[in-house]
Amino acid sequence: MPPASSLAADQLSFFEANGYVVMDSFSSAVEVREMRDRMAELVAGFDGASSAVFSTKDHRQLKDDYFFKSAENISFFFEEKAYGDDGCLKQPKELSINKVGHALHELDPVFKKFSFSESVASLFSSLGYKRPAVIQSMYIFKQPGIGGEVVPHQDNTFLYTEPRTCTGLWLALEDATINNGCLWAIPGSHKKGLVRRMVRDENGTHFDRPSPAYDQKEFVPLEVKSGALVVIHGDLIHQSFENLSPASRHALSLHVVDTEGCEWSKDNCAESSRSVRGLGKGVSGKPYPRLCNTRRLRLEPGTFRSQADTEENGP
Repeated sequence: MPPASSLAADQLSFFEANGYVVMDSFSSAVEVREMRDRMAELVAGFDGASSAVFSTKDHRQLKDDYFFKSAENISFFFEEKAYGDDGCLKQPKELSINKVGHALHELDPVFKKFSFSESVASLFSSLGYKRPAVIQSMYIFKQPGIGGEVVPHQDNTFLYTEPRTCTGLWLALEDATINNGCLWAIPGSHKKGLVRRMVRDENGTHFDRPSPAYDQKEFVPLEVKSGALVVIHGDLIHQSFENLSPASRHALSLHVVDTEGCEWSKDNCAESSRSVRGLGKGVSGKPYPRLCNTRRLRLEPGTFRSQADTEENGP
């Protein structure tokens, strides 16, 4: 019998048809509380001296060195609407942060435990991944009243491999509803391919073409309970709206790519190197390289061969 965290045949069929699937009760209430309590500790210890504002609309953070260095750090990003006209926060910092990322899976033991758990490894084995690796992680707050909109996008836009292999994991750490800004997706949109990419070239970091207009009637809400996991195909068009409710909507997001039989694109918006770690055991039952004590895997553009290094970056 396959592990409970593996996708069953009907779930795989749903995922292939729709580009997403919801796995209820993927994490226990104890595991969810552990991650939420740990993030509360991290926020309490954050002095606010080094931070940035995050937006999916104007992408001004793409010119911000703090944003790019966050790929190898635990970095804090504030909501656009967290500040008043005087430049000061309008509410406590714990109610002002948009997200924390993007190396929680590497640097914090609580989030590392989830990211490299047998449950996550079994899930990717059932998806046919041969050597999956976590590229980035982020804790998203979707703060009450000011939680920012995430515009329609595809994850492969930012994390491009050839062939495309990015899969997103979105773990609800609170109930996600239409009122507090749950995910919305266009079922089957992954079958139409990748709409655009974010690339890095001599002109800097930018999208290679404008975003198309989407018919909002095509989106369906993905309301889930705390502990549920949403598995997201890299070409699925998805979004979330502002949270204007009095309730937050915490979630943990991971992005994973396969590192066998594909290449990291040379013009990805990431910098020239990226560290990854293998997830659990492969389909053959043999462990992936862990290298978590003195070495970590490094990806050079155009290859997934490992080197001893401690660098990584992410969009």
